Amino acid sequence: MPAGTHPEIRLGLRENLNQFALLVGVNALVGGMVGLERTLLPIMAEKEYHLSAHSAILSFLIAFGAAKAFANYVAGRVSDRVGRKPVLVIGWVLTLPVPFMLMFAPTWSWIVITNVLLGLGQGLTWSATVLMKIDLVGPERRGLAMGMNEFAGYLAVAVSAFLTARIAEVYGLRPNPFLLGIGFAAAGLLLSVVVVRETKDHADFEQRVASVPHDFVSAKDAFFRTTWLDRRLRGVTQAGLVNNLNDGVAWGLLPLLFGQSGLSLGQVGALSAAYPAVWGVSQLATGALSDRIGRKALIAAGMVLQGLALLAIANVPRLGVPSRFGAWMACAVALGIGTAMVYPTLLAAIGDFTRPGWRASAVGVYRLWRDLGYVAGALIGGALADRFGMSTAIAVVGLMTVGSGLWAEVELRAGANSA
Repeated sequence: MPAGTHPEIRLGLRENLNQFALLVGVNALVGGMVGLERTLLPIMAEKEYHLSAHSAILSFLIAFGAAKAFANYVAGRVSDRVGRKPVLVIGWVLTLPVPFMLMFAPTWSWIVITNVLLGLGQGLTWSATVLMKIDLVGPERRGLAMGMNEFAGYLAVAVSAFLTARIAEVYGLRPNPFLLGIGFAAAGLLLSVVVVRETKDHADFEQRVASVPHDFVSAKDAFFRTTWLDRRLRGVTQAGLVNNLNDGVAWGLLPLLFGQSGLSLGQVGALSAAYPAVWGVSQLATGALSDRIGRKALIAAGMVLQGLALLAIANVPRLGVPSRFGAWMACAVALGIGTAMVYPTLLAAIGDFTRPGWRASAVGVYRLWRDLGYVAGALIGGALADRFGMSTAIAVVGLMTVGSGLWAEVELRAGANSA
């Protein structure tokens, strides 16, 4: 569909470049908040809170994932009814206390509570920026829009993870590394309140220009269509869940695996940052590529590549390679490329397979299941690591990821034939 011609509302990246670029920056701040924890929290669990069981260490991921999943779902429904900007602003308000709590939490229970707040804030803010970009660009450049959104968010995760590790090497684990978060949260809230504009009217305009019915879809219908009834949405949703399941294991277990293998905190930080950095930068290409070649091939191949990278990571200690750091860096790059093939493409596919009138709800349901993957990853990864060791846990999750990619291929092919 060509860009809209309404005198006040126009669809397209070029037509909305200033607001789109602003939202890219806001989402970078959202990602920076997650990056505060990416390297340091598993290490803090061992060194400051003296936790030894992997399932206990990963409890912060259960709190984060469950809260973020709930917030994603609420964000979708509220955005369809009252707009995107209120969701964005409320998310930043919930995020404000997080850096202070990370700096001064006296017990691990406080860290878990902090991650409930962080998850709620992340679910609301990230969902809002996703929806606003989809609204602005219209259907033709949806993959590119999601690639740019996820690029900003996950590159910021990587930069924040690297910087906090380097600061911690010099000044200790707390409080200095988390001072970055105060700036991220304050800037995000200020920009969202003062400069970001509402975009729901763009979605309504797309609906009118496309001449499709403004069909009302109840919360129940949106949930079951996205979760199971529509084969294409089902394939996308399960892939999203498994993607974040393996990301949760990477977040929670890989810093511990690297550290226990004798790497320095700086090296652990570099590896922890490399994966989301490659993931973030590569999405600029993969999101746009999915607009040209379609979603299915990138989703299936990306999931398989992620799974193979995790299997390789698990086996590096057994291979006797000259440099474990070098081998793990190569694996982290492969894991980042595989995730980049999948992440913006899944979001763009949700936009493809739904109508504007209930798209935000579908995105909310998808992101609900996707971020419950963090909960599943913490439970499965923690239990397997405690029983069989971290390498085995990572390898099992790698096999699950390969299986998810093959399942997505089947569902998307069958769904396309029946559409």
